[in-house]
Amino acid sequence: MTITRTRATTLACTVFLLVLAALSVWTVLPPSPRGADAPADEFSATRAFDVVEAVGAQVHPHGTAANDDVRAYLLDRLTALGLEPEVVGGTGMFGGLGEQSRVAATQNVVATLPGTDPTSPLFLVAHYDSAEVSYGGNDDGAGLATILETVRALREGPALRNDVVLALTDAEEACLCGAEAFVDADPRAAAGGVVLNFEARGSSGPAIMFETSDGNADLVSAYADVPYPVGSSLAVEVYRALPNDTDFSPFLGDPEGRFTGLNTAYIDGSAAYHSPQDTPERMSLASLQHHGSNALALTRTLGDADLTALAAPSAADATYFPLPGRLLVTYPGGFVWPLALAALGAVVALAVAVARHRSDDGTRVAGPGRLALGFLSGLLPLAGAVLGATGLWAALVAVRPGYAELLDPWQPWGFRAALLGIVALVVTGWFVGLRRWLGAPALVVGALGWLAVLGVVLAALTPGGSYLAALPALAGAVAGLVALGRGPVGRRVAVTLGAGVGVVVLAPIVLLFFPALGLATGAAPAVVAALLGLALVPVLAVVLPTGRPGRWTVAACGAVAVGALVTGFAVDSFDAEHPRPTALGYALDADTGEAWWVSDEVTPSDWTAQYVDGTQALSPQFPPLHDDVWAGPAEVADLPVPTVEVLDDVTAGDGRTVTLQVRPGDGALGTAGALRYVDVSGGEMAPGVVRAASVAGREIPVGVDGHLDTRYYAPGADGFQVVVTVPAGEDVALRVVAAGGGLDRLPGFVERPADVGVAGSHSAELVLVGTTVTL
Repeated sequence: MTITRTRATTLACTVFLLVLAALSVWTVLPPSPRGADAPADEFSATRAFDVVEAVGAQVHPHGTAANDDVRAYLLDRLTALGLEPEVVGGTGMFGGLGEQSRVAATQNVVATLPGTDPTSPLFLVAHYDSAEVSYGGNDDGAGLATILETVRALREGPALRNDVVLALTDAEEACLCGAEAFVDADPRAAAGGVVLNFEARGSSGPAIMFETSDGNADLVSAYADVPYPVGSSLAVEVYRALPNDTDFSPFLGDPEGRFTGLNTAYIDGSAAYHSPQDTPERMSLASLQHHGSNALALTRTLGDADLTALAAPSAADATYFPLPGRLLVTYPGGFVWPLALAALGAVVALAVAVARHRSDDGTRVAGPGRLALGFLSGLLPLAGAVLGATGLWAALVAVRPGYAELLDPWQPWGFRAALLGIVALVVTGWFVGLRRWLGAPALVVGALGWLAVLGVVLAALTPGGSYLAALPALAGAVAGLVALGRGPVGRRVAVTLGAGVGVVVLAPIVLLFFPALGLATGAAPAVVAALLGLALVPVLAVVLPTGRPGRWTVAACGAVAVGALVTGFAVDSFDAEHPRPTALGYALDADTGEAWWVSDEVTPSDWTAQYVDGTQALSPQFPPLHDDVWAGPAEVADLPVPTVEVLDDVTAGDGRTVTLQVRPGDGALGTAGALRYVDVSGGEMAPGVVRAASVAGREIPVGVDGHLDTRYYAPGADGFQVVVTVPAGEDVALRVVAAGGGLDRLPGFVERPADVGVAGSHSAELVLVGTTVTL
């Protein structure tokens, strides 16, 4: 009877954890899309998709006629919604000290939905240009569709209290210059406010609120009330550490600190990102619905709030994460250290209790020596998860070298399941392999001990991520203390409830980390999955029999990993719908008359290899090419060469100020006929002597070593002005490189086969013509 009852309890506990995991994962999945017959005051992805189809009809980078068409469409749609949109011209600049400054003439589309009693404006931001070879169906057709459908739904209800300013920006893909020009010069931005930016880095997945301004506690509380909140304070910490930017960055970087806000994007399906495959047809309407439902709800909430306080940072950041039931739990950042220390204290208390606990025959369950060894051994599953993830990606690239050009394969779920199987294999193998030697109690304390230690480490380094380890450690340790001395059923129930906290906290983050960082950096989601495994170790200790059943469990995890890996290779392959990404460019040195085919692929594909035969350091002649690149000789094409004309040259005191007109040259550099940009730099051919500089009237930062490195996007035939100040009597030596797009008209170019595509990259299909000018 006791054995039957114990088995029933084991089954119930296992089912409970599986259901809890399923609910935790479900809570971060996007909702079903609403049809065109949805109530007029609600967001409908089907209605919004009309915008996506119009925006994504052509490849439309900044400065092209196709981008002009998108801008005209947006003006028409906003006018039809009863607004009075305007095109606001400006010059934007983005870049930091010692970095390349990037400048562009921009034409933002701006409109205001007036409020009844405004406190501070609410800005809805998305960009309307696409990447160089992309249709921009998702990036950022999704953001534009979200805003326009949100405005349409708002017009069906009462007016909001606050002004809602729509900033549909230009030149985001180029340099974030439209957003910077808006922040810098648009009068509607002068007093600051709250910003909601809408993006997409892929074609599917949940819309994640992944970035916030500093002091986000009050804004996160408002976000928690949306119908489908998905976000984690860990994501904010991670993104702040990454060198990535969106149109949200110029708002956050405002030197006067006038703006607060939230940044949201869906990020799965990244293989299509910035590539020709980013078409409307690839968009998940569920992802668009998720974007829009939350955007509409948050706009209504903030539109009727007193934004004066929300437009200033809160005293601290909040910790927040999703819970089953479409909930977002939040608590003040001030709780981070108390919870981390409480978790550490609880695990120490459990270790002391275990060391004192004796079995029925009077023997000690685990002495201090075993507990210490159990703790040290807890590093093994964490290290094994990292090694497993690294090895998996190396194996994928070895079998299919084209994966090296991707963050994730086109259809990655089989490989993601394989990685989870590897982590499960590592955790169960560690537990089963060491249980006979050290005993289950020592391994339980070791597993929870590492969670507690990581909770403290994260509290010090990334406070928003401490909860991931601290809460499972605290719950597991308290449950372990309750379980000591109880019978088999009581132990199972107690440790299952404690492990349930780890499932709720960690399972959604495992799911979200896969697309966020991709299998190329799969160590991060693998470590989070390993933390979940450590949180489940107390359950393994009470439900997993010793001997053969334990070994069969390990074998089953290995079988899952192998089966999922085989399935992944069977499901995902390169074909016309999912082409292998390749990168090819062309570089012509007008001074020497030499030309090269160039590629930044990790390993050239068979198609690319017909053009390149080795690596070369071409960055001194062509600064847009970073480090060594694959290169091969190319036939010299008849391409326009950029020119520099001196408009003014004045020496005053110890300084010489030279005003230059930089022109791209006559004609088109590539098939697209659109000049992407012109680089002007000092490089190795000119000493770093520049004291100050401006481009198109915008002062640009100059490196502390006096090095000039600037880029102007989409200049017209007349070019743009550059003003540099150097020491009197100093020559000005500049390297000028014009960059265009499209290889089709170049001699020797052969069309790609159907299953070979263009990599999603800002350097895709690049045509470079460089010359050195000494003044």
